Amino acid sequence: MDDLTYEQAMDKLEATLKRLESDKLSLEEAVEAAQDATRYLRISTQRLDEARKKIEVRPDAVE
Repeated sequence: MDDLTYEQAMDKLEATLKRLESDKLSLEEAVEAAQDATRYLRISTQRLDEARKKIEVRPDAVE
């Protein structure tokens, strides 16, 4: 699961949140979906941080 791209993780997060909003899940399924959503959010955040580090302009590099 950790090999997902930012876009893939965001798509899975969105789909998981829609499942949670459907009110058709059992308590066990809802807990599992919430755990999955947390994982997808963590992956998305990691990918975004990685991208920021790649494009970050450092003051000493401008001179």
